[in-house]
Amino acid sequence: MAAPSAPRPPRPRKEPQPLVIPRSAAEEQRLRLERLMRNPEKTVPIPEKLNEWAPRPPPEFVRDVMGSSAGAGSGEFHVYRHLRRREYQRQDFMDAMAEKQKLDEEFQKKLERNKMIAEEQTAKRRRKRQKLKEKKLQAKKNKLEQKKQEKESDQSQEQASSEDDEDSKEEEEKEDDAEEPSFVMGRG
Repeated sequence: MAAPSAPRPPRPRKEPQPLVIPRSAAEEQRLRLERLMRNPEKTVPIPEKLNEWAPRPPPEFVRDVMGSSAGAGSGEFHVYRHLRRREYQRQDFMDAMAEKQKLDEEFQKKLERNKMIAEEQTAKRRRKRQKLKEKKLQAKKNKLEQKKQEKESDQSQEQASSEDDEDSKEEEEKEDDAEEPSFVMGRG
């Protein structure tokens, strides 16, 4: 017999979780999140995107070739039925893929058409903005030229009036000079 050992301390027992039946999808989601958050260090399995179903490819070598002889056994019907079902699935799959491809092509064409329309509208608006910009620049140039011409005409008028003033001043000075002799004789 083995020597009696010290009694082990009892393991801490987890409290049993009450059974909660979710009544709605939101409650079920809440319960799943609570269960995940109890141990946040545990990795969470994220499911991969499932691949689209595709029929298995036809066999390279067909072993059970059905003959054309009369009197086929009762088991042959089930084999035929499975082959027929598989062929129908394959044809349905091919039709669905063709339809999907057609829809994708139509969608791509529609995208291209929308893109072209958007580019045309953008180009039209760009031309319109450019035209307005050019009009504003032309108006500004015209205004500057008009101001320049007004200044030039004002200056020419001022020069003409100043020349007239200078001529009249010179005439007045000549008249003044005629009245007063520039020197006086006999004095001195």
